[in-house]
Amino acid sequence: MTELDTAFAPPPDPDPPRPRYPFWGYQDVILFFGAAIPSLVFAGLLVGALRAAFPGVPASKAFDALIVQFVGYCLLFLCLYLVFRVRYGQPFWASLAWQGSRPRIAMAMFVGPLLALGVAVFGLLLEQPDIDNPFQGFLRDRFSIVLFGIFVTTLGPLFEELAFRGFLQPLLSRTLGPVMGVLLGSVPFALLHAPQYGWSWQHVALVGVASLVFGIVRHVTGSTAAAAGMHATYNLTFFAAFVFQRGSRFG
Repeated sequence: MTELDTAFAPPPDPDPPRPRYPFWGYQDVILFFGAAIPSLVFAGLLVGALRAAFPGVPASKAFDALIVQFVGYCLLFLCLYLVFRVRYGQPFWASLAWQGSRPRIAMAMFVGPLLALGVAVFGLLLEQPDIDNPFQGFLRDRFSIVLFGIFVTTLGPLFEELAFRGFLQPLLSRTLGPVMGVLLGSVPFALLHAPQYGWSWQHVALVGVASLVFGIVRHVTGSTAAAAGMHATYNLTFFAAFVFQRGSRFG
């Protein structure tokens, strides 16, 4: 090619614009969280129907309550999966930043117990009242306690972090900035847990502090998996303390 040909050659094609992230909007947020109550109601009706169909199965309030939560969460995230795939043609896990290097996830999991210790100390300073979690009334036997421990250290953190740090926080950060994204993303998370503690402001504040740290980890690492890992070991620490206090139950 001569210099003249080079001079009149068409310019190279520009790089295609990068897709906006997150690609979803607030209508999707309203749809997702609006489907939470119907999903849990349907799950409760389903578990009740199964109990009626199989009356010989031993009853367990803890088992039934956790199964209702699990089925409800699955239905809720099925809705989100369909929104991502059908409306946007995007993958589910990658869109919610379920990724991250193993060292970062491991470091987040290591910090989880330290965060739990800090929250416990902060709770003493706030003079938080001693309020029984509603689930504690269900934990009367070894099976219920083990089942509860598995849920709060695996599925609970998974679902909650996907919802708040994977789905809600990125949208808030895109429109309001990362600081407000972390702050505002922590408010509904804290309020979600408020009924468990009789709306005690001290407990809500402590859950909010933990939520802020989860959000910061999500922003700094870009990984919802890292936030979920920290959340899991955070819950594990409090669950271990609960089991230690009720050690006689295993005797």
